[in-house]
Amino acid sequence: MNEFGKIAVNANTAPIRTTASNYPEEFARRMLGRTKRPLGSLFGISNFGVNLTTLSPGAVSALRHSHSKQEEFVFVLEGTLILRTDEGDTLLSSGMCAGFRAATGNAHQLINISGDDAVYLEIGDRTAGDEVSYPDDNLQAVLANGSWQFKKKNGESFAE
Repeated sequence: MNEFGKIAVNANTAPIRTTASNYPEEFARRMLGRTKRPLGSLFGISNFGVNLTTLSPGAVSALRHSHSKQEEFVFVLEGTLILRTDEGDTLLSSGMCAGFRAATGNAHQLINISGDDAVYLEIGDRTAGDEVSYPDDNLQAVLANGSWQFKKKNGESFAE
């Protein structure tokens, strides 16, 4: 057992993240229908994150985005998703996976266009100083002091 009291868990019963999104409110409400169970943190893992994510019909994984330093990987466990990238849409079904290298500029998001829930694992590193670009939205983000700082593309804060 580790200092977090866990040696193994049933991922489907792990606690759900209490906040739906850390995006500014005008973007966060677009994440309705997305449920994340942070698995890595149950074991004190801090260099990368692992989430068991469920998207209800019509829900999206995130705003379409690309990272400057962080890399991401997704593995579909159940259901069917659309992977939207700069190249267009790709159908992902159970057993399929996709990966996103840092600094490629290829923005991506998952969309559940089916009538059933879709479940996938998402894994990503937590490289300090990462910046995120959101080509479809007036948003940019920087990972600073362990949390995301969001601004408009012109540098203005959302409080202004």
